[in-house]
This record gives sequence, C-alpha cells and structure tokens, in this order.
Amino acid sequence: MARSTVTPVDILHRWQAGVSVALEDDRPLAKALRSEGKPSKTIAGDFEHLAFWELASDVRSRAFGITSDNVADVVRCKTDLFFSLLDELHTLPLKSTVFLETLWNLWLPLAMQLSTEKQSLNRPLIQGILGGQGTGKTTLCQVLRLILEKLGYSSVSLSLDDLYKTYADRQQLQKADPRLIWRGPPGTHDIDLGIAVLDNLRRSQTRELAAVDNPKSDAFKPDTIKNIEIPRFDKSACGGAGDRSQPEIVSGADIVLFEGWFVGVNPVVDAKLNEFLAGAPFPISTEGDCQFARDMNAKLHEYLPLWNRLDRLMVLYPQDYRISQVWRNQAEQEMMAAGKSGMSETEINRFVEYFWKALHPELFIKSMVEGDRVDLVIEIMSDRTVGKICRAIDLKLSD
Repeated sequence: MARSTVTPVDILHRWQAGVSVALEDDRPLAKALRSEGKPSKTIAGDFEHLAFWELASDVRSRAFGITSDNVADVVRCKTDLFFSLLDELHTLPLKSTVFLETLWNLWLPLAMQLSTEKQSLNRPLIQGILGGQGTGKTTLCQVLRLILEKLGYSSVSLSLDDLYKTYADRQQLQKADPRLIWRGPPGTHDIDLGIAVLDNLRRSQTRELAAVDNPKSDAFKPDTIKNIEIPRFDKSACGGAGDRSQPEIVSGADIVLFEGWFVGVNPVVDAKLNEFLAGAPFPISTEGDCQFARDMNAKLHEYLPLWNRLDRLMVLYPQDYRISQVWRNQAEQEMMAAGKSGMSETEINRFVEYFWKALHPELFIKSMVEGDRVDLVIEIMSDRTVGKICRAIDLKLSD
C-alpha cells in the first residue's frame, strides 16, 4: 500500500468531532461509531490507513509487538479504547494534536501491552518508570491508569518520592552527612518501606509470594492482605522540606506503576565512574563533587532489593538531559503566575545541578539504556513531545 497523506491524528480529529460511520456488526466499536449511518467503506478506509501507520515505524511496531498478522486486531482494540475515552478526554492534561498523537502512538498501545503482560502472571504486574524532572512521569501514570480501567484492570501509582524518610529522620541524616542538603538522592528513602509496599501489592491477589530477597520477612506471611497502605508524601509540609502525609488505602491492584527519577538505576563499576568523573562533566568540578558522586553510586547498592521487585522497566529518555533545567524553570514560573510560591532561577539551577552531581544522567541513564534491564525507551523531545519509541535493544542497534 502506498504511503497515505492521511495520518492517525487526522482520523482521530474527525472521529472526535463526530464524523463517524457505522460498521456492519454489533461489536463495541460498531456501537461507538454508529451515529450518522454513513457507508461502512469509510470506516474501512480509516482502518486501512491506521493499519498502514501502525506498521510504518519498524521500531515502534516491534516495541509493542505489532505485526502484519495482528495489526487489524490492534487497530480495533485501540479504536474501541479511543471511543471509550471520548467523554473523559477533557480530564487529561494534554490537548490538541500532540495529545492525540501521544494517545495513539504511546499511551494506548502501552496500556494494552501492560494488560497482556499482566495476564501471564498470577499476581500484580509492577512496571518501573525511570525519568528525570519534567519528562512526564506523572502524566504518563495518570493516563495509563484511566486506560487500564477501561481495559478492566485496577492500578495504583507509587512514586519514589512517596518513599522519602520522614522529616525527622532526614534531619538526623543531614546532621550525619551535611552534603544531603535536599531530599532526593540515594540514601534519603525508606527502602524497607518500599519493599514492604511492593510485596504487599504483589501478593494482594495470591496467597503465595516467592521470596525475592528476604523469605523471613513479615511481608511473606501466607494470608492475603485486605487493605494496603500506599505511602504518600506532602512536599509542602515542614516549610517546604516535606514530610509523610496520610497513606492511601487500597485493597490491591492488578498493575502497579512505580515511577521516579532513578527508579531501577543500578550502580556502575568504580572504574567506569572514575573514568567519567575524570572528564569533569558539568556540574561536577571539584574533588568534593567527585566524592559525592562516588558515595551516591555506592548507595545505589542498597536499592537493588527494591528494584528486584520490578517486572518491567521503561525509560523516559530526554533528547538532551540538560533541558530538564529549562522545564523546571517553566514549571516554577507557572506556579508563581498562579499565585503560589516558587524558587528563583538561580535556586532552581542549583537544585537541578545537585541531582546531576549525585547521579549524572549522562552516565547513569545512558548506562541503563545500554544495559539489559530496560524493556522500553521513550524519547522525550525538547518541546516535551514524544520522539522515538523503541525497545532498548533497537536503540543500541541504531547507535
């Protein structure tokens, strides 16, 4: 089939505007489309165009397991989901062409992939989401949860931020190590709490849980858990230093979305780290900065039992990691324009650079993408739109 000038966004805009037609059967899609009684060949043409675009990108189709054999079913499922979401699109954070393109190319197929992966387990699926500041982790989780609900799956979001140690504990931590001037780096989280929460969620649908690291832990009691406390963190508490807030109570979840700025990140070997530091990558400039980076790398070993609970790991990979500084400034300006307090540009730059000094993305995120732990890589462009969507192995091959 020749390349069509009609794009998925063109079709979705038309469908969203109500220019839809009838199908010749009574499947859910047909009911959604049956509004104006136009010839079924119109929708057949739309499906043909959509199927063409599904296979037009080899790397994206491979990432979501789309082939010429199943593309028709994929298009029908995505279309069913699209129409089931029409009444709720106004609740989602993005609008316009960018929204529809991201919905069709990323959010819908990703939710479908997670639902398929869940079906192969006899327990909840835990999806790790690794992404720096401004890469869209919160938006991704919000949209995925809505789509998963349409697919019949319950879900819960957990942020690495929700696992921060209490304000009192972090005050003691800062006294012991004055370099920990802000929450966020390795060592400022309650890892045992995270493990307990994920283990409770993992066994919320089964009486058996294989011991991943600690079979003697109370988290492995054979009785099922009726109510699970999901920790939540209030960043505005304690004068902006933040502290634990009331936990969210859930009865369980089919799919857990666990996101954070270094979720799943493994320590790198000392030789590789020292070679990287020898190049004095900005903003690491002093021997003190280098030692801080070494100490944070060593702290990552403590997080490995937590990462071992992940079933899958995706990376939201900025085209240029330095753009997160711009995004953070934009977010603060929007907050202040809305009458809220915010940091100055100088304060923001120091804040973002502090995280880069702890775990420099040029080393740690790139090492993850080049390793064998990441399943899916989603490129984030400088305007926050989604670029390439691929398996990590395909990204390495393209390099």
